[in-house]
Amino acid sequence: MKGERSGHTLQATALVNEAYLRLIELREVRWQNRAHFFAMAARLMRRILVDAARSRDQQKRGGGAPLLSFDEALVIPGEPGHDLVALDDALIALAAFDSRKSQVVEMRFFGGLNIDETAEVLNVSRDTVKRDWAFAKLWLLRELSGAERER
Repeated sequence: MKGERSGHTLQATALVNEAYLRLIELREVRWQNRAHFFAMAARLMRRILVDAARSRDQQKRGGGAPLLSFDEALVIPGEPGHDLVALDDALIALAAFDSRKSQVVEMRFFGGLNIDETAEVLNVSRDTVKRDWAFAKLWLLRELSGAERER
């Protein structure tokens, strides 16, 4: 949420509230442990943010918005939501390669957990999380840089 523009519609409090509402709707879930809960919360926050970004992208491509002249369109800055959608796509690819590394990113980036909390939730060592985090950041940077070149 730190990277979002000021005044965007999805504030951190709203994100947590929406995630909470979705979590309590999951009545059939048998929470196995704290790790299960945090993993699900991080995944829900990721889905909420990505869905909001995709919705913004859809609105940008028409969606009832007034047409702008070419000159007006030049002064509109790029939306950070597009980057979030690209990150989500890259995380899906990372999960296919190594699901734990994808979970580390999901918990740290979307769930806001630190290294110790992530290690506890995933039941791995702190050093393993650090290695996974370092690898995943480089892997995602490579993937996202490739996506930038393709645009």
